[in-house]
Amino acid sequence: MGPTESLSQHRFVLNNGGGEIPALGFGTSLSDNTKTRNAVKTAVEVGFRHLDAAERYRNEAEVGAALKDLFADGTVRREELFVTTKLWNNNHRPERVRPALQASLNRLGLDAVDLYLVHTPFAFQPGDDQDPRHPDGAVIYDDGVTLAETWGAMENLVDEGLTRAIGLSDIDAKAVRKIVDTARIIPAVVEVEAHPYHPQWELHELHKTHGIVLLAFASLGHALEPRLLDDELIVSIARRLGKTPAQVLLAWGIQRGSAVLTASVTPSRISENFDVTALPESVIREINERLETRVRFNSVADGGVPGFTEVPA
Repeated sequence: MGPTESLSQHRFVLNNGGGEIPALGFGTSLSDNTKTRNAVKTAVEVGFRHLDAAERYRNEAEVGAALKDLFADGTVRREELFVTTKLWNNNHRPERVRPALQASLNRLGLDAVDLYLVHTPFAFQPGDDQDPRHPDGAVIYDDGVTLAETWGAMENLVDEGLTRAIGLSDIDAKAVRKIVDTARIIPAVVEVEAHPYHPQWELHELHKTHGIVLLAFASLGHALEPRLLDDELIVSIARRLGKTPAQVLLAWGIQRGSAVLTASVTPSRISENFDVTALPESVIREINERLETRVRFNSVADGGVPGFTEVPA
């Protein structure tokens, strides 16, 4: 990739023949759900073609309202969008998987999604409560179902045409390999927190061996401490190249071979984060070799319960 090449239109081929996932996507886990409709419309209007949703975010209906507007006014056609949503932990029992996706489709106003992910590998007590708790506050897990059983139900969704591809989220490489070893349809995508402070190289390598695309959320570090956007090396590179730190971080993710997500409810920031061009390969090496801080911001991988919103407004 040349140093002026736009990355906003780059795509990665999915391993199951389910098409291509845009390298740059817009996440809908937002700091203010009341602004979801306008944020999604702005994102698509500036050029984003991947929307990453989830039942857990509790705003699929607002995403769906935005899509209805965008389709109606001709801004975009359904076939031009790549839409992801996710199965939450209280729906891991095989008999609950299809109804959960159908409910998401109804909220989104779609006949099918392009990608359906198991949001975390943790099964919660089945029922309507997304966050079941014991009186002492501990999560109520469900030991009556395995991830392999849930995955089998996910595979059936592909057979039925309700999703073009399936994948996993908030999971480590060892657990992904266990699914790969027994699956009829291997995961097309694994979505995890990934950025230069938490590069997830082991999961990244699964793209070489199995064609599994790593999809990075928290690409900008979630503005939590230590602030990745304020990292001395990232800031100095941005100044040197005439880019913003966010643009540097998003380009790093795409150029190393992963798809990335970014999100905001601020129109100017949404536009800025879509304007991503390639970095010199020497800069990619500089970040990989010189940036030694290692921090994981999201505790969801420990217990299945999200710990923050996508980004500040």
